[in-house]
Amino acid sequence: MSQKIKTAVIGVGHLGKEHARVYHSLEQCDLVAVCDTNESGGHLIAEKYGARYTKDYRELLGEVEAVSVATPTVNHHEVTCAFLEAGVGVLVEKPISRTLEEADEMIRLAEAKNVVLQVGHIERFNPAFQALQRELTSPKFFEAHRMGIFTMRSLDIDVVMDLMVHELDIIATLTGSEVVKIEAVGIPILTQKIDLANARLEFANGCIANITASRVSAERLRKLRVFQPNEYYSLDYAEQQVGVFKLTPPKTAGALPEIVAQGLDITKREPLLAEIESFVSAVSANTVPVVTGAEGRRALALAIEVLDKIKAHSVHANINLSF
Repeated sequence: MSQKIKTAVIGVGHLGKEHARVYHSLEQCDLVAVCDTNESGGHLIAEKYGARYTKDYRELLGEVEAVSVATPTVNHHEVTCAFLEAGVGVLVEKPISRTLEEADEMIRLAEAKNVVLQVGHIERFNPAFQALQRELTSPKFFEAHRMGIFTMRSLDIDVVMDLMVHELDIIATLTGSEVVKIEAVGIPILTQKIDLANARLEFANGCIANITASRVSAERLRKLRVFQPNEYYSLDYAEQQVGVFKLTPPKTAGALPEIVAQGLDITKREPLLAEIESFVSAVSANTVPVVTGAEGRRALALAIEVLDKIKAHSVHANINLSF
């Protein structure tokens, strides 16, 4: 492998252009090209970072060693498989694909070709999440809210695949237990797909998670609250902060327990930068990435089950859904 890893970004819209920015900033990377079906937008990003522009990703096969796939989800499987087949490491944005069958093929191909397949669950690289993960020992209850202001992007998928999938991945990672029951409701508000959803998950170890996701909120909110025996943690993804509240024994006989509040020490860092650095490192050393294809598939499977539960509830409640 060359001293500088030859990289490219496929799809340079809202997310992809940020991938291009990060690759361009890394000394260990050479941003060879960007690809997008939008010629004007693609040329703009290419010129900004001194990269080649192409409308057809196939032209890059054999020319690069690592790529980010930030296309609409409908194209993830096709584009990712083409690069994996060519022996190119792939960081594919979440959700990994539209279906479990597509995800399975992507995972099998990465294993067969012995190349890195990483899924872009970016919150895993949030310093606040990483600090929280080090603290948790036996979480019993999660309360998650991921609220976004309505935009015209990602309308090819619903809010479960767009936003809730983050929390499904995070909570499944923190519990380390299998989901045994899911209840969910959701409704379309501004689109024909689900814009607001709530899910309740029960895990085999007894842990419970309540997740709300909205892309039609009046404000942006990304928070996770976790309860374990005698402790409560409040994580703010955007601020990269974790508040800790611990119940301490009474200091004297007959006194009540006290709640001591503090915060975790966190060094703030851009999650996307950390994510891409981790991906490039995995490609360079051909090691297992932080977020594997199997973990991306796990999050997708949970999201699909949430959607199935929403659909079943909507039929019972006589709500018309188009997905």
